[in-house]
Amino acid sequence: MTIKTIAFALLLSLFVFCEAAKKEEFVLKASNFQTLIKGKRTDLYLLKNEKIEVYITNYGGRIVSLLTPDKSGLMGDVVLGFKSIDNYLKANTPFHGCLVGRYGNRIAKGKFELDEKIYNLPINNNENHLHGGTEGFHNQVWEVVAVDQSSIVLTYLSEDGEMGYPGNLMVEVTYAINDNEFSIAYKATTDKATPINMTNHAFFNLAGEAKGSINDHLLMINADHFTPVGEGLIPLGEIRAVAGTPFDFTKFKTIGRDLNQLESDTQLKLGGGYDHNFVLNKESYDSMSLAARVIDPKSGRQMDIMTEEPGIQFYGGNFMNGSDIGKYDTKFDYRASFALETQHYPDSPNQPNFPNTILKPGETYQTKSIYKFSLAD
Repeated sequence: MTIKTIAFALLLSLFVFCEAAKKEEFVLKASNFQTLIKGKRTDLYLLKNEKIEVYITNYGGRIVSLLTPDKSGLMGDVVLGFKSIDNYLKANTPFHGCLVGRYGNRIAKGKFELDEKIYNLPINNNENHLHGGTEGFHNQVWEVVAVDQSSIVLTYLSEDGEMGYPGNLMVEVTYAINDNEFSIAYKATTDKATPINMTNHAFFNLAGEAKGSINDHLLMINADHFTPVGEGLIPLGEIRAVAGTPFDFTKFKTIGRDLNQLESDTQLKLGGGYDHNFVLNKESYDSMSLAARVIDPKSGRQMDIMTEEPGIQFYGGNFMNGSDIGKYDTKFDYRASFALETQHYPDSPNQPNFPNTILKPGETYQTKSIYKFSLAD
């Protein structure tokens, strides 16, 4: 660890202890994140300005906490997380706030063909491969190569054959804050052709962590189409219009409004609610554009998500069951959080009509997403 990193960690510790009283029930301590995993050191890092504060650990590149003001000016924590590395290691749901890779979302039966070779990946979601496997990017200690109050740069070398994927993949992720925006920039290169589809798996509740159901949040998704799924939540390969279905979020509606159709709508029933990829409306394939907007009427908080990705996975917390206890000693209950994961489409290596997710030697994988926090009008 460099002198700069040590000094920053000490400043973080002082900030956590001295400033906690100004925030609602804030509980993080840097010392709870300072340990060794597989011989690599983990820590907690703070990005902070007057409008937003983000706490990140290099274990899994996780967003541990994200604080932003409500309509009364009170800084509240809108991302679910745990208060120690030990709690992350013991969690029943392993993907809280983490970087996901090599391939976010599902790959059918853990198999794909590339350059006339069949690759087999670990099965960790019923009969399918999910979020890079049990030892995916979420379960690795990332190297911190640069950090200051406004950004942190993390790198990880995913070696050839890791979780069944081909090629030595060098990955760099930059978390940064600017005014009221929090951005995630992804970059990767490889020495063999390989699928890649990175995202972040933060669970949000704009009222605050574990502060009730998210079904009364207002949601707009800038997508006229989605990718319907079959058993195991694997896409059918179809691009289906949202019009006339519970998946129409082209205008604001509460997340819970159409969940009364859970038994009558096949897609809702398969997902136990919303757990689907939406095909974003884009002027051009990789242009930065608005993907989704969420408002919590109680706190007044609004989150806009902009992305260069072609899709976004909306998950409504359908499989949360209260078995995990968060950093404020409250349960992560059923539909008390949501995820909006900017991404390419699920199972793209097996779906020739979906946008390409194969990175080849000499190419650079590069994509960015922005989360903007404000107060609703």
